[in-house]
Amino acid sequence: MSLDIFWFLPTSGDTRYLGKGSGRPPSNAYLQQIAVAAEHHGYDGLLVPTGSSCLDPWVVASSLVPVTQRIKLLVALRTSISGPTASARQAATLDQALKGRLLLNVVPGGDAAELAAEGVHLTHDERYEVADEFLTVWKRLLEGESVDHQGKHFQIEGAKNFFDPVQKPYPPLYFGGSSPAAHQLAAKHVDAYLTWGEPPAAVAEKIADVRAEAAKYGREVKVGVRLHVIVRETREEAWQAADKLIANLDDETIQKAQENFSRMDSVGQRRMAELHGGRRDKLEISPDLWAGVGLVRGGAGTALVGDPETVAQRLQEYADLGVDTFVLSGYPHLEEAIRFAELIFPLLPGKQAVTEEGVFTGGAFDARATQSRQASAS
Repeated sequence: MSLDIFWFLPTSGDTRYLGKGSGRPPSNAYLQQIAVAAEHHGYDGLLVPTGSSCLDPWVVASSLVPVTQRIKLLVALRTSISGPTASARQAATLDQALKGRLLLNVVPGGDAAELAAEGVHLTHDERYEVADEFLTVWKRLLEGESVDHQGKHFQIEGAKNFFDPVQKPYPPLYFGGSSPAAHQLAAKHVDAYLTWGEPPAAVAEKIADVRAEAAKYGREVKVGVRLHVIVRETREEAWQAADKLIANLDDETIQKAQENFSRMDSVGQRRMAELHGGRRDKLEISPDLWAGVGLVRGGAGTALVGDPETVAQRLQEYADLGVDTFVLSGYPHLEEAIRFAELIFPLLPGKQAVTEEGVFTGGAFDARATQSRQASAS
C-alpha cells in the first residue's frame, strides 16, 4: 500500500533547539523554501497550521500557489471563528488557484483562551455542535445547493456558492480530535481522521472507535498520524539529536508550558501531557517513540527516533493498523524535510529514492535516469 507523506510548514517560526536557542522567523521566503523543497523531494502534501501565534493559513497557502505545482496543501478550516458561506467561497477559490490541490483540516477549537481572544465563548462540546452545523451547510453549498438553515448556531437564508471547486463535490476534509464529540464529528463528516502520535495500541483503539462510529452512517474514513521525526544514519546519532533538541530547556520553562496545557479543555492535549507527565526521565513512551517535543510544544508532542530502518519499521507498524497518511515534521523543518526524504523514502511503499537527474542523493540509484543520460550522450 502506498503511503501519503505530508510535511509541516512552521508558520509560527522555526528553530534548531526547543526553548532558548537559535530561531528563524516565519518569513514568506523561508516558508516558500520549505514548500519547494518538500515538493521537489516527493512529499505528497504540506500541513499549513493555525493558531494565534501562526501566520494566517489561507494567506500563506495562497502565497504558495505560484511556487508549487504538484504538492497538496492541507489548510486549516476554523469552524468556530468563521461562517460556512464565506468559507465555502474561500475554499472554492483556493482550490481553483491550486488546480485541485486543496485539502482542508477542520479545527473546531482547542484552546478556550485563544478562542476568547477571537470573541468566541463556547464550551468544548458546543464547539463540536457548531462544527457539525457548519460542515452541514458548507458541504451543501459546495455541492451546488441554495441553502436555508435555521439551527442552534447558524441562521442562514438564501446562501449560494457561485464558484465551483475543482474537486467534486468539495476538497477533502481532514480532522483530528480525541474526545467522544470529536469522534462523532469525524464519523459523520470527514474524509480522513488524524491522530497525534500515541503508542500504536492507543492509536489502534482510536481507529477502531472512529471507524465503528462512521459505519453507523454508512461511511468509511481514512486514517492518518501526526508525528515529529528525528532520523539519522545511526541510532546513536538520532538519540543524540533528540537529546540536543531539548538540551536548552530548563525546568521552569517546562513547568510553565505544562501548566498552560493543563488549562486547556482539549482531550488530545491532555493525552499528550499524560504520556510523559512533564518528566525528562520518562520520554521514550514506546519503542523509539519519544515524547520530548511535548515538554514545551502544544499539539503533536511525540517523535519517532532512530536510524532509517528503525523509523521505517515503526511507520509500517502504524500502517499495519490501517494508517495511510503521515503528517511529519522535524527541527529545523527545511533541513529535516530533505534529510527524511533522502533516508526514509527509499524504504517506504510507493515512495521513490530522491534523485536529481540521475545523480544519487539517497536510497537506491536511479538506473533509468542514468540509462536515459547515456542514450542522450551517444
